[in-house]
Amino acid sequence: MKKLIDIKRFKFYLWVGLVFLLLGFFSNLAEHPGAAFKRALNNIWAASYVTVLNYFLFEYTLPELSRKKIFKSLLLIAGHIFLYSWGAYIWRCIGMGLNIYTPFVTFPSVSKAVSDRMAYSVESVFFFGIIRHVYNYIKLKQAAQQLRIEKQQAELNYLRSQTNPHFLFNTLNNIYSLARDKSDLAPESVLRLSKILRFMLYETGGEYIAIEQELKIISDYIALEKLRYDDSLRVNFNYDIEDMKQALPPLLLIPLVENAFKHGVSETRDRPFVDIHLSVNKRQLVFFVKNSSEELPGEGRVKENIGLSNLRRQLELLYKDYNLSVQQDEYIFTATLKINLASHV
Repeated sequence: MKKLIDIKRFKFYLWVGLVFLLLGFFSNLAEHPGAAFKRALNNIWAASYVTVLNYFLFEYTLPELSRKKIFKSLLLIAGHIFLYSWGAYIWRCIGMGLNIYTPFVTFPSVSKAVSDRMAYSVESVFFFGIIRHVYNYIKLKQAAQQLRIEKQQAELNYLRSQTNPHFLFNTLNNIYSLARDKSDLAPESVLRLSKILRFMLYETGGEYIAIEQELKIISDYIALEKLRYDDSLRVNFNYDIEDMKQALPPLLLIPLVENAFKHGVSETRDRPFVDIHLSVNKRQLVFFVKNSSEELPGEGRVKENIGLSNLRRQLELLYKDYNLSVQQDEYIFTATLKINLASHV
């Protein structure tokens, strides 16, 4: 059941009433200089009445109006018309009786006085109605924006929850192959995996990490992958970064590196290689990954795996200015990611 008085909403009407009061006071003072204190009391007395009345009109009466309850609706409308006219006149008379309201104008008849109060009340209805409409529109926009942000954050969390298990699953497969072959490198691979897991559990919970942390996880992953291959694998990883403390969403770059090993190097029989270069200067990030591949270029688009598709969606949610391009040439796959880090949503 709705409360009779919603304190938060009523405070809003009090602020609007205060503005309405001040506008009326300065308008009267400009037309009739003098007796400022008495005119201020008059405005306070009249504005307090229409403020309470408008609160009940907009918050309770108008929402109750319905064609299905036509009789009740007509009674409510008639009641408010009475309160805005005769009620306002009676309120004026009460103020005069209490020596609060000073009658600067003498009306020739009661009906003229009632008409004057009705005109004042109608002004207040339009003023309160317009301000209330603007206020509600702004609040609605803010609520919609907040809902959009929460929805995007939920989707980002979901995408990351997909990326992490996918990344770990592929890494565990690599360790399994070493363990199955009884390789002496299996213990070292487990140790490196534990470092990666520790990072993912304790360092990637927030929205951002420093670029130097992203570089570290990439380096650890490369070192873990290299354990599977002999000296025939060539890996070149270099970077040119203006500020190592710049913020970056966690694990944003790792899908491109993982893709180079899982769908490139692991399927290359002759002279496998991975070239990785990262540059971040003046908030412009360029991440270039080129790797060997057994696939030949096709006529259509490059078929993207879950990692690349997931990355594209994260970029859509995170940045306004970015570009991710992939290209399959003869035995070479290239991925280039460009981000304006200042365009974060």
